[in-house]
Amino acid sequence: MFFKFWGDGSQEAMDLVKSIVVRSTENFNWTFIFILAVVFYVYWSEIHKKNYDAVCAGLALYGVHWLYEIVNAVIGHVTGYPLWAVSNQSTTFILLVGVCWELSMMFSLAGIISFKMMPQDRTKRYFAKNGKGGISCKLVVAIEMALLFALFESFLAGTSNHSFIWVYKWWGVLPVFITTYIPFFLASNYVPDMAPKKRKAFLIGLWSLVALLLVILIPAGVI
Repeated sequence: MFFKFWGDGSQEAMDLVKSIVVRSTENFNWTFIFILAVVFYVYWSEIHKKNYDAVCAGLALYGVHWLYEIVNAVIGHVTGYPLWAVSNQSTTFILLVGVCWELSMMFSLAGIISFKMMPQDRTKRYFAKNGKGGISCKLVVAIEMALLFALFESFLAGTSNHSFIWVYKWWGVLPVFITTYIPFFLASNYVPDMAPKKRKAFLIGLWSLVALLLVILIPAGVI
């Protein structure tokens, strides 16, 4: 199946989730290091150019991504199955039940990509009349990126190695698009233009929460 739009609740999907081994090095290979080097290069290039807005965009989306992944792993622990999961066969290293190393590193760059796709004038509004009304370019780009990512996830869910696993029949492209990817890209597109104090407070608060949850829940065996 080239694309998969909803979970099927199948025994196969449930068995695949049950077989996931989190943080095992069994499939580890050197692409791990190469991908990390690429991410470092991108971030340090932006820092060197003093393009701090782009860095904030990247960190904002990546922090929200980690918060979602933690919640997804907790859901899996409580109910038996997460909303989404990644298979052992599709990755070199699984960080949490729903996110592998390659996917996580992609999300570390996704906010920067979305930010750079916006017009240079980020106050631009589409469909405005006489300079009034219209839709913010930040919102338009966030929706476009969310749609692109949701469709690509539907492709991953349909791959033969089960790169993405959806168990619940009510979970699929539409809820992923609305509840997951739109918030991701709203964070990357809006946070950089917050007042400096609010932006700093948002990023510190977000990443502190992520770190606290990881420090507590991983040793506790919850995620």
